[in-house]
Amino acid sequence: MKLQNFLNTEEKWGYEAIAEDRELSRQVQVRLIDLRLLEPPADGLFGPVSTAALKKFQTLTETGETDFLGAVTAKKLIETKTEDLPKPPLNLGTDIASKIIKYMLAKNYEVFTNPKEYNIVYIEGINGDWTLNSDAANAFNDRRIVIEIIDGVPKIVDHWQATTEPGSKYTHNPMNPKGAARIQFGQYKAWRVGRHGTSNPHEALVQCGNITVCRDFNEDFKRTGDELDTGDDFAVNQHWGYDYPSNDIKGASAGCLVGRLTEGHREFMAIVKQDRRYLQNNSYTFYTTIISGDDLLQST
Repeated sequence: MKLQNFLNTEEKWGYEAIAEDRELSRQVQVRLIDLRLLEPPADGLFGPVSTAALKKFQTLTETGETDFLGAVTAKKLIETKTEDLPKPPLNLGTDIASKIIKYMLAKNYEVFTNPKEYNIVYIEGINGDWTLNSDAANAFNDRRIVIEIIDGVPKIVDHWQATTEPGSKYTHNPMNPKGAARIQFGQYKAWRVGRHGTSNPHEALVQCGNITVCRDFNEDFKRTGDELDTGDDFAVNQHWGYDYPSNDIKGASAGCLVGRLTEGHREFMAIVKQDRRYLQNNSYTFYTTIISGDDLLQST
């Protein structure tokens, strides 16, 4: 069955019936992905996440079809463009969570607004009270943040001391001859739940997709003028920092996104594993956004 077969008919397929038709399921998923209501892949497995995305589409486009796919929904799925969809209302204030979301929207980054869909963000060079610091080299002076949007209002679920940069050890003794990896500011869909490390293995978000890093060949702890390097095999993971001192990264990072404290990292993992997309698919790939603190506070 295809969406086109519903046009000008009285066909009404419930969500369970859609799930039983792999071809139709995949076609519906492709359209929902195109409309940015569902994340890839279009695997033809029409489960709770795909069903929720279709229901959201039907609500946004006012199909009048409840709990089934009929001619109206099919026609709108075929014809609707992303710009045609009404944007979910956001209530943004002057708090730090709102500033972060405003910044992400201005950059055209993905912002997840459904309940239990978490936005993972790292801000470089910012303190726990949201004031800027000097972003000194070889220090845990960045912030790891999880934001959830509840009824249109961004809320910080929790935040932790972190680093987005390699420490002195691996800057001066890089694992790659091109130089230590310093992740380029931006947003990437590139991490899954897995294990980090060999001597002290622990649960972490491990890199599984492309990211771009700046190669610090001249060992100046800066991105300026560095060669850009893109790949999916840099092992830039999101793990813990072994409770090292705030002013000494030691061997905790060769370019990873590292929460300083072991207990804080466990809290972080417990939260992200409650993301509804992960609960439906344990291979779910998480987005993560890395922001310069200077840029954030100057532009919001």
